[in-house]
Amino acid sequence: MAKQNESVEKHPLKPFLPEGARILMLGSFPPKRERWSMDFFYPNWINDMWRIWGLVFFDDKEHFVAEESDGTKAKRFDRERCAGFAAEKGIAMYDTACEIRRLKDNASDKFLEVVKATDISALLEDIPECAAIVTTGQKATDVIVERFGCEEPAVGGFTEIIISGQNSTRSIRFWRMPSSSRAYPLVLEKKAEYYRKMFEKEI
Repeated sequence: MAKQNESVEKHPLKPFLPEGARILMLGSFPPKRERWSMDFFYPNWINDMWRIWGLVFFDDKEHFVAEESDGTKAKRFDRERCAGFAAEKGIAMYDTACEIRRLKDNASDKFLEVVKATDISALLEDIPECAAIVTTGQKATDVIVERFGCEEPAVGGFTEIIISGQNSTRSIRFWRMPSSSRAYPLVLEKKAEYYRKMFEKEI
C-alpha cells in the first residue's frame, strides 16, 4: 500500500520519435529533476548512456559532453548534440512507464512502482519503419515481457515479438541491453561492446 508522500509522477518528457526511426530505446523512467544535466533522455550526469554512445560511434566517451564558453568540459550533456545525433541515426526514445511512484527517494529502478505502463503499440504506430525495441535495464525489460508475454532475452541478445497496433501487426526484435546506470556491475567499455553489436545490426 502506497504512503501518502509517495505521489504519482507523470512522465516529464514527450516521446522522441524522429521520422524514419529504426530503433525505439526504452528505459524505465527519468530520475528526479534535480538529477538532470539536460532536458532530454538519459539526463543524469552519472548515467553512462551518452558515454556509451560516444564510445560506440566516435571512440570518445566525452563526445556528447557540453563545453563551457572557455572550451572546458561541463558537467552536463549537450542536449542539441544528443537529440540531433539520435534523429540522424533514426533512434527513437521513451520509457516503459508513463506514470510511477518512487518508493524511495532515489533513481533506482528497484524502487519504482509502475502505475501506468506506456502504450508501446501506439508509439510504434508513429514510427512505422521501426524494426527493434531496445530495453536499457531490468525494470524496462520486465514491463515488456509482462506486456507482450514473451521470453526475456539474455543481456545483449534479442527475441522476436509480434506487436499488433490499430493499423498494423508486425514482428519486432526485442533487445535487452545492460543498464547504463553505474550501479550495473559492468565496466563502461564492456557495456559499449554490447550496444555496438546491437547498433551494427539495427542501423
